[in-house]
Amino acid sequence: QSSKMGISRDSRHKHRKTGGRRNIHQKKRKYEMGRPAAMTKLGAQRVRPVRCRGGNMKYRALRLDSGNYAWGSENCAKKVRILDVVYNATSNELVRTKTLLKNTIVQIDAQPFKQWYLKKYG
Repeated sequence: QSSKMGISRDSRHKHRKTGGRRNIHQKKRKYEMGRPAAMTKLGAQRVRPVRCRGGNMKYRALRLDSGNYAWGSENCAKKVRILDVVYNATSNELVRTKTLLKNTIVQIDAQPFKQWYLKKYG
């Protein structure tokens, strides 16, 4: 049962539907590979290419300073600067280290939205 450490997306380690244990009869395969989370920080943009299956590329953001944000009720989306990480339900450490993750509450520069609002409503 001992297998080398590594991030794997297989289901061989899970129990059967009946609740029984499953015998591991093969090694980890390249196509089951997972990678560590990027843990994107707030700062000057730094993006690294990562080679994926089939020779395709993914782009891993290590640092970001802007993002595409939407004003839902006005049906308007703009690329705006991210000023600060305000809250994260997962951990206060992610706020302290200014880590950008899904569902992180951030403070943004509202200027593009203000300009759009004035242009539309005068």
